Amino acid sequence: MSNIQEKYIREINTSDSFFDSLRQDYKGFDTWIEKKANAGEKAYILFDDTKIVAFLYLKIESPIDNTDINPALDTNATWLKIGTLKIDAHGTKLGERLIKKIFDFAVANNIYNIYVTSFEKQAPLIKLLKRYGFVQHGKKINELVLTKNIPTSMQTLKKDILLDYPTVNATSNKYLLSIYPKYHTGMFSDSMLKTESYNILKDMSESNSIHKVYIAKMSGIEQLKKGDCILIYRTKDDNAQSANYSSVATSLCIVEEYRDLCSFDNLSNFIAYCKPHNKKLVALSWP
Repeated sequence: MSNIQEKYIREINTSDSFFDSLRQDYKGFDTWIEKKANAGEKAYILFDDTKIVAFLYLKIESPIDNTDINPALDTNATWLKIGTLKIDAHGTKLGERLIKKIFDFAVANNIYNIYVTSFEKQAPLIKLLKRYGFVQHGKKINELVLTKNIPTSMQTLKKDILLDYPTVNATSNKYLLSIYPKYHTGMFSDSMLKTESYNILKDMSESNSIHKVYIAKMSGIEQLKKGDCILIYRTKDDNAQSANYSSVATSLCIVEEYRDLCSFDNLSNFIAYCKPHNKKLVALSWP
Protein backbone atom coordinates (compact mmCIF):
# COMPACT_ATOMS: atom_id res chain seq x y z
CA MET A 1 0.00 0.00 0.00
CA SER A 2 1.37 3.45 -0.95
CA ASN A 3 -1.00 5.60 1.07
CA ILE A 4 0.51 7.43 4.03
CA GLN A 5 -1.56 6.35 7.01
CA GLU A 6 -2.03 8.01 10.38
CA LYS A 7 -1.93 5.25 12.99
CA TYR A 8 -1.73 4.97 16.74
CA ILE A 9 1.88 4.31 17.65
CA ARG A 10 0.76 1.33 19.72
CA GLU A 11 -0.48 -0.27 16.48
CA ILE A 12 2.94 0.03 14.82
CA ASN A 13 5.55 -2.70 15.16
CA THR A 14 8.31 -0.49 16.58
CA SER A 15 10.58 -3.52 17.03
CA ASP A 16 10.88 -3.65 13.22
CA SER A 17 14.46 -3.34 11.93
CA PHE A 18 13.38 -0.08 10.24
CA PHE A 19 13.80 1.61 13.63
CA ASP A 20 17.28 0.19 14.38
CA SER A 21 19.14 3.30 13.19
CA LEU A 22 17.01 5.44 15.50
CA ARG A 23 17.91 3.18 18.40
CA GLN A 24 21.59 3.58 17.57
CA ASP A 25 21.43 7.38 17.32
CA TYR A 26 19.05 8.08 20.17
CA LYS A 27 19.73 6.34 23.47
CA GLY A 28 16.46 5.66 25.21
CA PHE A 29 14.49 5.50 21.94
CA ASP A 30 12.54 2.43 23.08
CA THR A 31 11.54 4.14 26.32
CA TRP A 32 10.47 7.25 24.40
CA ILE A 33 8.43 5.39 21.78
CA GLU A 34 6.75 3.26 24.46
CA LYS A 35 5.79 6.43 26.33
CA LYS A 36 4.23 7.88 23.18
CA ALA A 37 2.38 4.63 22.52
CA ASN A 38 0.97 4.47 26.06
CA ALA A 39 -0.14 8.11 25.79
CA GLY A 40 -2.28 7.24 22.77
CA GLU A 41 -0.30 9.37 20.34
CA LYS A 42 -0.28 8.90 16.58
CA ALA A 43 2.27 8.98 13.77
CA TYR A 44 2.26 8.80 9.99
CA ILE A 45 3.57 5.62 8.44
CA LEU A 46 4.02 4.25 4.93
CA PHE A 47 4.33 0.60 3.91
CA ASP A 48 5.71 -0.95 0.75
CA ASP A 49 3.66 -4.15 0.90
CA THR A 50 4.38 -5.12 4.54
CA LYS A 51 7.73 -3.33 4.80
CA ILE A 52 7.89 0.00 6.65
CA VAL A 53 9.53 2.65 4.45
CA ALA A 54 8.62 5.91 6.22
CA PHE A 55 7.73 7.10 9.72
CA LEU A 56 6.78 10.64 10.75
CA TYR A 57 5.89 11.86 14.24
CA LEU A 58 4.73 15.46 14.69
CA LYS A 59 4.16 17.32 17.94
CA ILE A 60 2.44 20.65 18.52
CA GLU A 61 4.29 22.63 21.21
CA SER A 62 2.66 25.58 22.92
CA PRO A 63 4.57 26.67 24.89
CA ILE A 64 7.73 25.57 23.10
CA ASP A 65 10.06 23.11 24.83
CA ASN A 66 13.24 25.21 24.69
CA THR A 67 15.30 22.81 26.79
CA ASP A 68 18.93 22.91 25.64
CA ILE A 69 18.12 24.88 22.45
CA ASN A 70 20.64 27.68 21.92
CA PRO A 71 19.62 30.31 21.04
CA ALA A 72 16.12 29.76 22.41
CA LEU A 73 13.16 29.74 20.03
CA ASP A 74 10.34 32.30 20.23
CA THR A 75 8.26 31.38 23.28
CA ASN A 76 5.31 33.51 22.13
CA ALA A 77 4.68 31.35 19.07
CA THR A 78 3.10 27.92 18.67
CA TRP A 79 5.58 25.51 17.10
CA LEU A 80 5.25 22.27 15.20
CA LYS A 81 8.11 19.95 16.09
CA ILE A 82 9.17 17.26 13.66
CA GLY A 83 9.76 14.78 16.46
CA THR A 84 10.85 11.85 14.32
CA LEU A 85 11.30 11.62 10.56
CA LYS A 86 12.85 8.54 9.00
CA ILE A 87 12.69 7.44 5.40
CA ASP A 88 13.98 4.31 3.72
CA ALA A 89 15.17 6.19 0.63
CA HIS A 90 14.86 4.20 -2.58
CA GLY A 91 14.79 6.75 -5.38
CA THR A 92 11.07 7.61 -5.47
CA LYS A 93 11.14 11.18 -4.04
CA LEU A 94 9.55 9.87 -0.84
CA GLY A 95 11.26 12.60 1.18
CA GLU A 96 9.37 15.29 -0.73
CA ARG A 97 6.07 13.57 -0.02
CA LEU A 98 6.82 13.63 3.71
CA ILE A 99 7.86 17.29 3.55
CA LYS A 100 4.51 18.10 1.97
CA LYS A 101 2.71 16.10 4.66
CA ILE A 102 4.47 18.20 7.33
CA PHE A 103 3.39 21.45 5.69
CA ASP A 104 -0.16 20.16 5.16
CA PHE A 105 -0.40 19.31 8.87
CA ALA A 106 0.98 22.70 9.91
CA VAL A 107 -1.37 24.73 7.72
CA ALA A 108 -4.40 22.62 8.67
CA ASN A 109 -3.65 23.40 12.32
CA ASN A 110 -2.86 27.10 11.72
CA ILE A 111 0.77 26.65 12.77
CA TYR A 112 3.38 28.60 10.83
CA ASN A 113 6.55 27.87 12.79
CA ILE A 114 8.25 24.48 12.43
CA TYR A 115 11.47 23.12 13.88
CA VAL A 116 13.48 19.92 13.82
CA THR A 117 16.71 18.69 15.40
CA SER A 118 19.11 16.65 13.33
CA PHE A 119 22.62 15.24 13.51
CA GLU A 120 25.07 16.77 11.02
CA LYS A 121 25.67 13.32 9.52
CA GLN A 122 22.09 13.35 8.22
CA ALA A 123 23.25 15.59 5.38
CA PRO A 124 20.72 14.43 2.71
CA LEU A 125 17.79 15.17 5.03
CA ILE A 126 19.23 18.57 6.00
CA LYS A 127 19.76 19.45 2.34
CA LEU A 128 16.16 18.50 1.53
CA LEU A 129 14.77 20.57 4.40
CA LYS A 130 16.84 23.60 3.43
CA ARG A 131 15.61 23.33 -0.14
CA TYR A 132 12.10 24.11 1.12
CA GLY A 133 13.00 27.00 3.38
CA PHE A 134 14.39 25.50 6.58
CA VAL A 135 17.40 27.39 7.95
CA GLN A 136 19.89 26.52 10.65
CA HIS A 137 18.80 28.30 13.82
CA GLY A 138 21.28 26.96 16.35
CA LYS A 139 22.04 23.80 18.27
CA LYS A 140 20.57 21.48 20.86
CA ILE A 141 23.44 19.72 22.64
CA ASN A 142 25.06 17.79 19.75
CA GLU A 143 22.29 18.28 17.17
CA LEU A 144 21.54 21.07 14.72
CA VAL A 145 18.26 22.96 15.10
CA LEU A 146 16.57 23.91 11.84
CA THR A 147 13.50 26.13 11.62
CA LYS A 148 10.96 27.07 8.98
CA ASN A 149 8.65 30.08 9.23
CA ILE A 150 5.83 29.72 6.71
CA PRO A 151 5.12 33.16 5.18
CA THR A 152 1.69 34.46 6.15
CA SER A 153 1.64 37.74 4.21
CA MET A 154 3.01 39.36 1.07
CA GLN A 155 5.49 41.23 3.25
CA THR A 156 7.09 38.03 4.55
CA LEU A 157 7.42 36.33 1.17
CA LYS A 158 11.01 35.76 0.06
CA LYS A 159 9.94 35.89 -3.61
CA ASP A 160 11.35 32.38 -4.07
CA ILE A 161 8.94 29.56 -4.99
CA LEU A 162 10.75 26.86 -2.99
CA LEU A 163 11.75 28.94 0.04
CA ASP A 164 8.20 30.31 0.34
CA TYR A 165 6.56 26.89 -0.11
CA PRO A 166 3.73 26.15 0.66
CA THR A 167 2.70 29.84 0.54
CA VAL A 168 1.90 31.17 -2.94
CA ASN A 169 1.84 34.66 -4.41
CA ALA A 170 -1.84 35.03 -5.29
CA THR A 171 -1.26 38.23 -7.28
CA SER A 172 0.24 36.31 -10.21
CA ASN A 173 -1.63 35.14 -13.32
CA LYS A 174 -4.07 32.28 -12.80
CA TYR A 175 -5.05 29.45 -15.14
CA LEU A 176 -7.22 26.33 -15.06
CA LEU A 177 -5.71 23.05 -16.29
CA SER A 178 -7.90 19.98 -16.77
CA ILE A 179 -6.50 16.46 -16.30
CA TYR A 180 -8.23 13.17 -17.06
CA PRO A 181 -8.93 10.93 -14.02
CA LYS A 182 -6.58 8.16 -15.20
CA TYR A 183 -3.66 10.59 -14.93
CA HIS A 184 -4.84 12.81 -12.09
CA THR A 185 -4.35 10.76 -8.93
CA GLY A 186 -1.09 9.27 -10.14
CA MET A 187 0.36 12.80 -10.16
CA PHE A 188 -1.57 14.32 -7.25
CA SER A 189 -1.77 11.50 -4.72
CA ASP A 190 -2.89 13.75 -1.86
CA SER A 191 -5.83 15.03 -3.93
CA MET A 192 -7.54 11.73 -4.66
CA LEU A 193 -11.31 11.56 -4.35
CA LYS A 194 -12.87 9.83 -1.37
CA THR A 195 -14.55 7.47 -3.80
CA GLU A 196 -11.20 6.29 -5.20
CA SER A 197 -9.39 3.23 -3.91
CA TYR A 198 -6.02 3.60 -2.18
CA ASN A 199 -4.88 0.65 -4.29
CA ILE A 200 -4.34 2.99 -7.24
CA LEU A 201 -1.60 4.88 -5.35
CA LYS A 202 1.96 3.91 -6.20
CA ASP A 203 5.25 4.69 -4.46
CA MET A 204 6.72 6.39 -7.53
CA SER A 205 8.41 9.69 -8.30
CA GLU A 206 5.46 11.22 -10.15
CA SER A 207 3.22 10.59 -7.11
CA ASN A 208 5.67 11.61 -4.39
CA SER A 209 7.49 14.57 -5.87
CA ILE A 210 6.41 18.11 -5.03
CA HIS A 211 7.57 19.02 -8.54
CA LYS A 212 5.55 17.88 -11.55
CA VAL A 213 6.44 17.74 -15.24
CA TYR A 214 3.39 18.30 -17.45
CA ILE A 215 3.80 17.62 -21.18
CA ALA A 216 1.24 19.30 -23.40
CA LYS A 217 0.51 20.39 -26.92
CA MET A 218 -2.02 23.20 -26.70
CA SER A 219 -2.23 26.78 -27.89
CA GLY A 220 -1.48 29.45 -25.31
CA ILE A 221 0.70 27.35 -23.05
CA GLU A 222 3.73 29.37 -24.18
CA GLN A 223 2.28 32.31 -22.23
CA LEU A 224 3.02 30.62 -18.91
CA LYS A 225 5.59 32.39 -16.77
CA LYS A 226 7.45 31.46 -13.60
CA GLY A 227 5.23 32.12 -10.59
CA ASP A 228 1.89 31.76 -12.42
CA CYS A 229 -0.81 29.84 -10.56
CA ILE A 230 -2.40 26.77 -12.13
CA LEU A 231 -5.55 25.27 -10.64
CA ILE A 232 -5.76 21.55 -11.40
CA TYR A 233 -9.22 20.45 -12.54
CA ARG A 234 -10.02 16.74 -12.48
CA THR A 235 -12.49 15.95 -15.24
CA LYS A 236 -15.43 13.60 -14.69
CA ASP A 237 -15.00 9.84 -14.73
CA ASP A 238 -15.52 8.19 -18.11
CA ASN A 239 -18.47 6.13 -16.89
CA ALA A 240 -20.12 8.95 -14.94
CA GLN A 241 -23.36 10.34 -16.32
CA SER A 242 -22.95 13.54 -14.33
CA ALA A 243 -19.88 15.59 -13.42
CA ASN A 244 -21.38 16.56 -10.06
CA TYR A 245 -19.37 14.10 -7.96
CA SER A 246 -16.16 13.42 -9.86
CA SER A 247 -15.36 16.64 -11.71
CA VAL A 248 -13.65 18.95 -9.25
CA ALA A 249 -10.80 21.40 -8.73
CA THR A 250 -8.28 19.55 -6.55
CA SER A 251 -4.83 21.13 -6.44
CA LEU A 252 -2.93 24.38 -6.82
CA CYS A 253 0.39 24.44 -8.66
CA ILE A 254 2.96 27.16 -9.28
CA VAL A 255 4.87 27.33 -12.55
CA GLU A 256 8.60 26.88 -11.98
CA GLU A 257 9.65 26.78 -15.61
CA TYR A 258 8.26 26.56 -19.12
CA ARG A 259 10.29 24.78 -21.79
CA ASP A 260 9.48 24.47 -25.47
CA LEU A 261 10.15 21.03 -26.91
CA CYS A 262 12.46 22.56 -29.50
CA SER A 263 14.74 23.90 -26.74
CA PHE A 264 16.05 20.35 -26.19
CA ASP A 265 18.85 19.18 -28.45
CA ASN A 266 17.61 15.60 -28.59
CA LEU A 267 15.33 13.01 -27.02
CA SER A 268 17.96 11.91 -24.47
CA ASN A 269 18.26 15.46 -23.08
CA PHE A 270 14.49 15.72 -22.83
CA ILE A 271 14.18 12.43 -20.94
CA ALA A 272 17.04 13.42 -18.62
CA TYR A 273 15.19 16.67 -17.84
CA CYS A 274 11.91 14.92 -17.01
CA LYS A 275 13.02 11.62 -15.52
CA PRO A 276 13.92 12.72 -11.95
CA HIS A 277 10.22 13.41 -11.39
CA ASN A 278 8.75 10.69 -13.57
CA LYS A 279 10.16 7.17 -13.52
CA LYS A 280 7.61 6.07 -16.13
CA LEU A 281 9.08 8.36 -18.78
CA VAL A 282 11.29 6.04 -20.79
CA ALA A 283 10.43 6.75 -24.44
CA LEU A 284 8.53 9.35 -26.44
CA SER A 285 8.16 10.17 -30.13
CA TRP A 286 10.45 12.99 -31.18
CA PRO A 287 9.93 15.54 -33.98
